Amino acid sequence: MITSPQQSAQPRKAPLLHVEHLRTYFPIRSGILQRVTDYVKAVDDVSFHINEGETLGLVGESGCGKTTVGRTILRLIPATGGRVLYKGRNIFELSAKQMRPLRRQMQIIFQDPIGSLNPRMRVGKIVGEPLQVHGLAQGNRLRAQVEDVLQRCGLWPAAADRYPHEFSGGQRQRIGIARALALNPKLIICDEPTSALDVSIQSQILNLLADLQNEFGLSYLFISHDMAVIHHLCDRIAVMLDGRIVEQGDRDQIINDPQHPYTRSLLSAVPDPNPRRRKPRHT
Repeated sequence: MITSPQQSAQPRKAPLLHVEHLRTYFPIRSGILQRVTDYVKAVDDVSFHINEGETLGLVGESGCGKTTVGRTILRLIPATGGRVLYKGRNIFELSAKQMRPLRRQMQIIFQDPIGSLNPRMRVGKIVGEPLQVHGLAQGNRLRAQVEDVLQRCGLWPAAADRYPHEFSGGQRQRIGIARALALNPKLIICDEPTSALDVSIQSQILNLLADLQNEFGLSYLFISHDMAVIHHLCDRIAVMLDGRIVEQGDRDQIINDPQHPYTRSLLSAVPDPNPRRRKPRHT
């Protein structure tokens, strides 16, 4: 793996999240007895860290394992090996009961703003459910907190009484962000939160995420296949290919002086706003 000079220096403060040699394999079964004959190595020896208040962009093409990394970190998918340290604690060694308070601090924004919201539940119930599950609010207090977080995410208080199908795609994603923000987390995994949206709406969601980060001191693992989006939002970048990180470092170093051929290929695929200017293509 290629790293920038900045990566070689130890951070002054212990990272909020430290991923060490993470592996997630899915078994391939065949025959009448469905014996395991091989494995799909979706994530294979991935390591990185995220500091408090920082955004790490995890970028790569579809199918490279980015989403699996995010869901494995949250234990939504079981890990095959490695460690994930959150504030120094290995979350893979914790029981379900021990994980419960940590889940308040680690949330996720899903890629699909339609499929991630229950169509039978009103928005107030969707956003307020995490608060109820963790016993943080009930009744009028719950309603007030839901309305507050909706307003912080660019929606209006009365939106709590409506259903997801009554909103646009960008508004649905704001609801998803509000749900993730409701528990006042420290780390949010953003799983391609803008890829299903129009370009103009993408910029609004990115600006919202940046504003929320500044206001609440959030840390993001921002997963995307779009180098332009990653460049806009992230402090550092990790480039992923076939389940492995092939290059990581400071954002400007990765963008201006990429070392790995795959990183150069991703950058060459970013559209240029000047149609007359030609830039070299890397394959």
